[in-house]
Amino acid sequence: MATAHDHPRGHDRLRLRARLRYFYHGASPAAVKFRLMVIVVDLVIISFFLAAPILKEAGWAFYVVDYLIAAVLALDLAARAYAYSNVRDWLKRPIVWVDLFVLATLLFPAWLANLGFLRLLRFWSLLNSELFWRTIGRRYDDTRVEEITRAMAALVTFVFVVTGFVYAYFRGKAEHINGYLDALYFTVATLTTTGFGDITLPGNWGRVISIVVMLVGITLFIRLAQTLIRPHKVKFPCPVCGLQKHDPDAVHCKACGQILNIPDEGD
Repeated sequence: MATAHDHPRGHDRLRLRARLRYFYHGASPAAVKFRLMVIVVDLVIISFFLAAPILKEAGWAFYVVDYLIAAVLALDLAARAYAYSNVRDWLKRPIVWVDLFVLATLLFPAWLANLGFLRLLRFWSLLNSELFWRTIGRRYDDTRVEEITRAMAALVTFVFVVTGFVYAYFRGKAEHINGYLDALYFTVATLTTTGFGDITLPGNWGRVISIVVMLVGITLFIRLAQTLIRPHKVKFPCPVCGLQKHDPDAVHCKACGQILNIPDEGD
């Protein structure tokens, strides 16, 4: 029976998959440099998303850049899917669906123009991805830095997603919301419950949105505060019960009492 190794094309596909796995999942310096480049490109794309409400005034040039970014993102997602051992398992991850939705807003800007503000979810998906923590966060074995980073990512993403939503749907309809900075000012003032009252959203739906922003904002602030105040822990799986987080000086697992041998930070 013929196998993939008996055909040049099948052999090339196996080599390509192995190469992609090497770059996306490997620990060698070359693989780390490749992932660093991917992260830098992601940050540039996110910067474009952040400035998109203003850059749209550039006309056709904006859509040229939009489709170029769509091509880059589609290529990256296809490469990640091909490098993953099981595509079905890969598609079950929420972060993947966030990225696919962002790609859809890039491919169909005319139809999904009002949902363009959701592209900033790419920032959240980046800072919650395995690729990011395998590359940037690989030097941090404790959970403190990771939890703080994830909490900050959730808060920052929420601020700019709400800002984009307010700008897209209330510009020119709400008093004093005429630009992106006005929408950002309203979001921060509402989220922090400062409530100056100089910029408000009209109607009952405006009040509902303001309430949601305040409640979610307070929740995200509390989560961030908890990660900053919470006692420092390290990630060390218990060999018996699998508990992941322990105190740095823990001798026994709090869940099952198993003796632990957590390496010192200097080891």
